[in-house]
Amino acid sequence: MSELKSTRVAFVNALEELFQKDERVVMVSADSVAVFRAQELQKKYPKRIVECGIAEGSAVMIAAGLASAGFKPYVCAYAGFLTMRAVEQMRTFVGYPHLDIKFFGANAGMCSGEREGVTHQFFEDLGIMRAVPGFTVLAPMDADDTGRMVHKAYETPGPVYCRIGSGRDPIVGDKTLLRSYGDDALILGCGAPLSDACEAADALKAMGKNVTVLGVNVVKPLDEKQLLPLMARAKKLITIEDHNICGGLGGAVCEIAGRPVTRIGLNDIYPESGTAEELKHKYHIDADAVIKAVTEA
Repeated sequence: MSELKSTRVAFVNALEELFQKDERVVMVSADSVAVFRAQELQKKYPKRIVECGIAEGSAVMIAAGLASAGFKPYVCAYAGFLTMRAVEQMRTFVGYPHLDIKFFGANAGMCSGEREGVTHQFFEDLGIMRAVPGFTVLAPMDADDTGRMVHKAYETPGPVYCRIGSGRDPIVGDKTLLRSYGDDALILGCGAPLSDACEAADALKAMGKNVTVLGVNVVKPLDEKQLLPLMARAKKLITIEDHNICGGLGGAVCEIAGRPVTRIGLNDIYPESGTAEELKHKYHIDADAVIKAVTEA
């Protein structure tokens, strides 16, 4: 099993770096200071964190006001409550005027809901936010990549949505090209399942099948300049994500592939809650699923 590291702590550490760099950066929380492990940051910068309570729509509107006044807000909440309860405000009052607001959603994916249960497992957020015009959509590979994505969001003009995990997230590597064994298959993934993709790639190599694993941390817009040459060379295209297969990374890849893509993810169902390893195994979002997809090809 991969070493674990918290994407939430990585977010807070990177946000503090931005606090020190730019006094316009503020955090707008929808009862999520504790969720994002930001208690110490709040003590250190009490005037830079706005706590709105359990009111995601209000948090977005407050952030819109702050952005209109020249601030650079980072809105923090559970991924599903942000993208489902407040998507109308995100669309109309942030996307339409193209305000410079960054949204970070925690507990993204099925594997993040072990402690809170099925109401706090969110596997629709990428599909929702990909459909909102003007938004850049990020899906970090792991904790270290989350820190990089906090800074990338800062540097990206306009609204950005980024999903992060549970706080117990596998470390996969510091470069998006995670394995480069060959062109029998190209495996494109985001988030925690990338550790399974890498495990599968190593096992497949021992079986004489050579694949490439690429982490896709920008889901919208896809980097076609990087992806299309790799896709053209690969005999088989596979995506893996902790998300519904409808609308997420797999859907985005299908839109540019022009050929069949095997999508590994939740097959348009509501999963149970449980530990990450149990859930990945039960719903076939693991190394075995990748190995099966490659060998069956």
